Amino acid sequence: MEPIRIANCSGFYGDRLEAAAEMVSGGPIDVLTGDWLAELTMLILWKNRLRDPGAGFARTFLTQMEAVMGTCLDRSVKVVSNAGGLAPARLAEELEALAARLGLSPVVAYVEGDDLLGRLGELRAEGADLANLDTGEPLGEREVLTANAYLGGFGIADALGRGADVVVTGRVTDAALVVGPAAWHHGWSRTDYDALAGAVVAGHVIECGTQATGGNFAFFEEVPGLEHLGFPVAEVAADGSSVITKHPGQGGLVSVETVTAQLLYEIGPPGYANPDVTARFDTIGLAEEGPDRVRIRGVRGEPPPAGAKVAMNYLGGVKTTLTMMLTGLDVEQKAAAFEAALWDSIEGGRKAFDSVEVQLLRTDRPDPPSNEAALASLRVTVRDRDGDKVGRAFTAKVTELALASYPGLFGGGSETRAYGVYWPATVPAGAVRQEVVVAGERRLLEPSGPVAPGETVDRGPAAGPPPRRSPRSDEQVAPLPLGRVAGARSGDKGGNANLGVWARHDEAYEWLAAFLTTERLRQLLPEAAALEVDRYELANLRAVNFVLHGLLGEGVASSSRTDAQAKGLGEYLRAKVVPVPLRLHPAWPA
Repeated sequence: MEPIRIANCSGFYGDRLEAAAEMVSGGPIDVLTGDWLAELTMLILWKNRLRDPGAGFARTFLTQMEAVMGTCLDRSVKVVSNAGGLAPARLAEELEALAARLGLSPVVAYVEGDDLLGRLGELRAEGADLANLDTGEPLGEREVLTANAYLGGFGIADALGRGADVVVTGRVTDAALVVGPAAWHHGWSRTDYDALAGAVVAGHVIECGTQATGGNFAFFEEVPGLEHLGFPVAEVAADGSSVITKHPGQGGLVSVETVTAQLLYEIGPPGYANPDVTARFDTIGLAEEGPDRVRIRGVRGEPPPAGAKVAMNYLGGVKTTLTMMLTGLDVEQKAAAFEAALWDSIEGGRKAFDSVEVQLLRTDRPDPPSNEAALASLRVTVRDRDGDKVGRAFTAKVTELALASYPGLFGGGSETRAYGVYWPATVPAGAVRQEVVVAGERRLLEPSGPVAPGETVDRGPAAGPPPRRSPRSDEQVAPLPLGRVAGARSGDKGGNANLGVWARHDEAYEWLAAFLTTERLRQLLPEAAALEVDRYELANLRAVNFVLHGLLGEGVASSSRTDAQAKGLGEYLRAKVVPVPLRLHPAWPA
């Protein structure tokens, strides 16, 4: 059977609107997919629904469908998207209304069953404690706003198998948008683990759109057409292997390194768990197959976990972040003077609030060449369940200090807003069932889950990592930014950050894997010094992946970090100057 060509046209809610039309017109595809849902997006959609009960889905998807629905039907291109968010049934209604206005008659399907908000009491009564996956803290009496299980791809496969032209879902895993169409096209069963794992890997590569074709790439200067990148296509074969590519004539680059970078994005252990399969990222093989064509092969799969992950959000309270600018000399002393006066002016001081975070950001330079180069900033964030305490009452105290503190004081802005807290948990996989509605006919699917007692899966021998030579202790080294010999990509997973670092060739990886230990990372990134850090080697990708637990606090919505999603964490590490063997220096003669 021929591979199925699955294109992506969206990596997040807000991605390029024209991408859908570009992917449909730019070359042959069988399925058009798009990912709209990040962890933060569910909270955004909840807020939208507060203002408009008919909201809760990604409206930009409708804009894209208006442009391409007719062409997709003419060319038999299926459309699969998680743009349904909190309201997939409502989005399906909107799509049918749009089609009627356009004079079209697609079969529209939707997948639900992910929304567990109304079932939390039942699930807890059945023994699900909903403890936080990262901290182990019990959920307690927190008032949950959204609770959505991550569904797999077989609901999508069922909808396509029943003749759907457009399938919209709620919270499915990002990779499910590829797993579902591939399983439908190739007729995979629930225990075709290696094939499913290969599709998960392909889905992980293309889920973030242009991050697979040169976007956010460490060596961005090597990417042609960066000003207007093409989106990726995965050609998924019957055995689960795939080729990642893009349409000819569109900007960007598909190479082993651009694919490697995306594979390292927002992952943890090498066993990458999905509802349909656990994909072993330490078995992935990558090979250049031609210009802008990278083959992924050899991926091994294992049974999915017994628990289904649930993403919940609750309202944490209100937070205010204010920024005070400090100029020139004695920056640390000026910051200390301002803090002392601020807390002295508030009854109870710092203890008056649920939490306080203070950050002094040193962007100033000695003997500054310009006024801007003399500036540092002091960021003060206060949070409290009582919004009045962190609103005008707090900012008024700051204003009172305008003429009564350090020299050169001026404000860099303030923001007060309610914030949500992300809460990851699990429930038994058997408690989550996908409901698939095609042309008004509802079908309940049995859940995926681990193999039944007594059932075996023939895995065969698993390939181990290649042997690594011991580091050479007597060779010459010289200081060099780490990023001159290694790439990196980083991102957020709730309150945790992941940081994947890869070497550009085998010799550099031997050094990188020996050099970049957990202890070394803590030295290079002082923010991680007191954190729990996990480290995983992926020799097949010439990479090392770290998970920094708690770096982002309680998640992006509540984080006070300037880089709340850790998008720049990898580039921060790459800027660090480290002793690198001379033989690895780019300008060193061979």
